[in-house]
Amino acid sequence: MKKVLILFAHPKFEQSRVNSTLVNRLKNKVHVTFHDLYENYPNFHINIQREQELLLQHDIIIWHHPLYWYSSPAILKQWKDLVLEFNWAYGPEGKVLHNKTIFNVITTGGSREVYCTEGYNTYTINEFLRPYEQTAKLCGMNYLSPFAVMGTHNLSDEDLLDYTNQYEQLIDLLQGDFNTTQLSNCSFLNDLEILTT
Repeated sequence: MKKVLILFAHPKFEQSRVNSTLVNRLKNKVHVTFHDLYENYPNFHINIQREQELLLQHDIIIWHHPLYWYSSPAILKQWKDLVLEFNWAYGPEGKVLHNKTIFNVITTGGSREVYCTEGYNTYTINEFLRPYEQTAKLCGMNYLSPFAVMGTHNLSDEDLLDYTNQYEQLIDLLQGDFNTTQLSNCSFLNDLEILTT
């Protein structure tokens, strides 16, 4: 069974109904490591060696965060800046992350309709996440489309339960022998028909 590392970054986690629900379902799953960056590094003093060891121990990496100002909370950028070192994660000798699977799990207050050329945010979620995609490619990783929970301010308990079930099903699917090339043509992983609600 493949091991999953959830790199979680939310500076107001205790106030997030949606993220709390998503995370609480996965915290105790077998071969899933939940790693709260703000909890572990409240002063932003990231232990690079520890983080690199965690990456080496897992097959699937998830950047789980709210979309803050069209990006992630600051600690996740700091994590990328420090942990993904030249000649370790990328560069002529940096091949240790090759073929690992990685993707974003994001939450947004805005609905799907506002993230398009006609919406007030002008760009799609995938366009905002291009730096993550390119980071993964530079490190030789297999980048998947995001799992996105959008319109969180108006999400019903029933819809949140559906998203939570889908997230868990996605983790179960990826932990098995599932061929991720089947996931390359979707905008959001939670749009996959294979994830029933």
